[in-house]
Amino acid sequence: MADETYVFGSFQLVPAQRLLLNGGGSLRLGSRALEILITLVERAGETVSKDQLIGRVWPDTVVDEGALRVHVAAVRKALGDGREGNRFIVSDPGRGYSFVAPVTRERWQQAPAPPPEQPARSGNLPVLLTRVVGRDEVIETAVSRCSQHRLVTIVGPGGIGKTTVAIATAEQMSASFADGIWFVGFATLVDAALVPAAVGAALEMPSTRGDPLTTLAAWSRDKHMLIILDCCEHVAGAAAAVAEAVLRAAPRVRILATSREPLRAEGEWLLRLPSLRVPSGAAPLSAPEALAYSAVQLFNERAAAIDGFVLGDAHVPDVLAICRGLDGMPLALELAAVQVDALGIRGLAQGLTHRFDLLTQGRRTALPRQQTLRATMEWSYDLLPNFEKVVLRRLAVFRGGFTMEAAGSVVGDEDIRNFEVIEIIANLSQKSLVVTDISGEFTYHYMLDTTRAYAFEKLTESGEFQEFSRRHAEYYRRLLERIEDEWETRPIHLADVDNIRAALEWCFGVNGDLEIAVRLAAAVAPVFLVLSLVPECHRWSERALTALVDATRGGSEEMHLQASLGVSSMQMYGQGDAARVALNRSLAIAEARGDALNKVGLLGMLSMFHTRDGDFKTALHYAKLSRAVAGTVEDPAAMALAHSTLGRSLHFMGDHSGARAELEASFQHQSRSRLTGETYLGLDRHILDSLGLARTLWLQGHPAQSAECTRQTIKDAERRNRPASLAVALSWAPGIFLWIGDLRSAEEHTDWLISHAESHSLGPYLAVARGYKGALAIRQGDARGGVESLQACLQQLRTMRYEMRYTEFKLSLVQGLVGIGQFGEGMTLVDETIRLVEANGELLYMPEALRVKGSVLLSMPQRRAHDAQMCFTQSLDWSRRQDARSWELRTAVDLAALWAAQGQPESARALLSPILEQFVEGLDTADLKAAEHLLATLQ
Repeated sequence: MADETYVFGSFQLVPAQRLLLNGGGSLRLGSRALEILITLVERAGETVSKDQLIGRVWPDTVVDEGALRVHVAAVRKALGDGREGNRFIVSDPGRGYSFVAPVTRERWQQAPAPPPEQPARSGNLPVLLTRVVGRDEVIETAVSRCSQHRLVTIVGPGGIGKTTVAIATAEQMSASFADGIWFVGFATLVDAALVPAAVGAALEMPSTRGDPLTTLAAWSRDKHMLIILDCCEHVAGAAAAVAEAVLRAAPRVRILATSREPLRAEGEWLLRLPSLRVPSGAAPLSAPEALAYSAVQLFNERAAAIDGFVLGDAHVPDVLAICRGLDGMPLALELAAVQVDALGIRGLAQGLTHRFDLLTQGRRTALPRQQTLRATMEWSYDLLPNFEKVVLRRLAVFRGGFTMEAAGSVVGDEDIRNFEVIEIIANLSQKSLVVTDISGEFTYHYMLDTTRAYAFEKLTESGEFQEFSRRHAEYYRRLLERIEDEWETRPIHLADVDNIRAALEWCFGVNGDLEIAVRLAAAVAPVFLVLSLVPECHRWSERALTALVDATRGGSEEMHLQASLGVSSMQMYGQGDAARVALNRSLAIAEARGDALNKVGLLGMLSMFHTRDGDFKTALHYAKLSRAVAGTVEDPAAMALAHSTLGRSLHFMGDHSGARAELEASFQHQSRSRLTGETYLGLDRHILDSLGLARTLWLQGHPAQSAECTRQTIKDAERRNRPASLAVALSWAPGIFLWIGDLRSAEEHTDWLISHAESHSLGPYLAVARGYKGALAIRQGDARGGVESLQACLQQLRTMRYEMRYTEFKLSLVQGLVGIGQFGEGMTLVDETIRLVEANGELLYMPEALRVKGSVLLSMPQRRAHDAQMCFTQSLDWSRRQDARSWELRTAVDLAALWAAQGQPESARALLSPILEQFVEGLDTADLKAAEHLLATLQ
């Protein structure tokens, strides 16, 4: 039968079918918003008052105008109102709304098109797999509250559907937040101190040193997003602190929380979630009349999904008894519905009634509905066959999700074999006691929080808790050891991380197992580093080291724990004694054990430690030791790591030919390695090698190749989706562009570095960015502003013991001091820099330091040309010994200009011309253009 259709623009509205079509495709629009559109279109050209719209859309509910505005905005957005000149709905201030587009009526006979595939959403909002029943009004109230207030908490007892309402609310607001909607679940979190870190991990914010709460607030500062904090009751204080800190720092962030009790945070607005509606009177109802109540709707839908149950008039009394007995609690109704096929409606009603009669006194406690839900769980548990009870309670050892493999290994025994565990979990999933998540690459299963809490009690009562907690910890220890070399090709799931945390908590607990604890902490520490969970790496490594006994000291576990402690200490606290001692202890163990592979990596890490500390001679010593040890083992990965370490160390020492050879060898060995991973203890070797190669290419006279390599490295870092790797790349890229003379690219990448570092609270990189800003200001003529920025930068770097960037910024500061007439200060600083370069071995900058000193001598009020010429000559000598053609060209331009001014153009041409002829690319770069211009004047 044809239905009347309203046509306007490219849209078709079919009220009888509740359809809005555009070009044949169905548009997704909420039921309230669609009702508003139908009302306005039916009265096109008229002004429909706000009261009339509210009366039609919310006939039995009192709502404010805010809810109406939110839904009208949703309609306008769906229609594209205001885009490309289209106008559909016009507001009449103080009165209402009018549909102003031309409307025609047709008879519509086509079948509705399937809804279009939804585009990928920003954020990590879970997808609801079943229809939300009976929550339209509360969802719309939640949307209205969230549009008016920045912190809203949905409050209610366990099992009432707080999470479902929060997700459904967020779905309706999905287009309102430029930076997406982010879901943070706390159900698996034990330690409230980890709440800020858990929020940061869920928001894909890298872990950095410093206070996690301060870091999170700073990172959120410029975000426009909605954060859902789910299941906050056991960490309410910490969740409140996070909410207050983020909302104070980030004016465009809103937070929607769920909890069994208020967070009691500043600015919090509560939305108490009621039970689903159940008829209260004793009057008999027909099946259609009963289905007008949301509790009956939910029970009917879930039961129909199990065995095709159809509610008839004869069923209504028993169904109403079930819904009343369960107080309209959604979880309880769903658990009851799955038993319809086994017990029938009458048996189900009788069983539930009996159970609740036994627990009536529990309803006087602080959480009365919790007792009702407990009764439901007790009854549901008693209906399970014995082997399903056993599996359900044993599954409670899992914190969050688990795979079938994990369940079989932990839960199965001689009575319940692995393949039987799989079948039992499938049965439990059908009974809504286990939930299955198939959205990712791997399938994970989990229990709802209330179900797990009940199963955990049963596990404790059974006396099996200790045994299966031990088996749980042992499984994840074996898993980590098995996938040790696969972390990048097989990223570990966050559910696995939750279980590892739970296993660590049990192992280190009062009745735990310290032997497993040490081995598990040693196995997981590198994973924490790869995932940028640095504080957790530090915490568990330190705790495990204190748990060592004499029999385990000096073993592989201590070696890995000391290494992880050293690296996490470096990242959190800088190059301090704690990091150095831990790394040296790990190296000593590797040497005593004859573990050449780890010895290569640890020597490389000590080289990195001393490089960051500004001791380049010691860094080279460790790099050479690493290369020597790698030569004793036939392992491409070890050779790649050793070549990488040595190449980067030689680069700072000024041996550019040697550095390039080592870096290229690192790439070659890595391509032959059986391992595809390019990280060691959290360091991204590929990015570091690429940056070293880009710098070396410029120094050797290949500016175009250097620029291309730098840009490609930035792209690689972005592709890897590791904020820390991108930060490293961005921290070096502006310096390369400054060398090339591409000030625009240098400024763009500096601004990018500032934004990225601020978003992720990366303090050292913000200091580096400030240095680049100062160098750019001096190059652009603002010497005074540049000097201020560079002085502040150097002070920050000194405080953080990040000294490998000193020389680069000191030479820029010298040029700035000369620019503002502080010649004496400039001369003192450049002499000090030259002395330090020679003392610490950072000979990379010796040619440039001598050239800058010569420039200072020529800029002084009493020009010292002879001394300047000596500095330029020494700079040329250093450049040629280092095969640093770009330093050589830069110095040759300054010396040739001096000679030309002294009336020696022939000598100037003889010096500059052969050096310039060696360059075959990058002819449009700053130094080459300056050389060509000078050479032209000498002709």
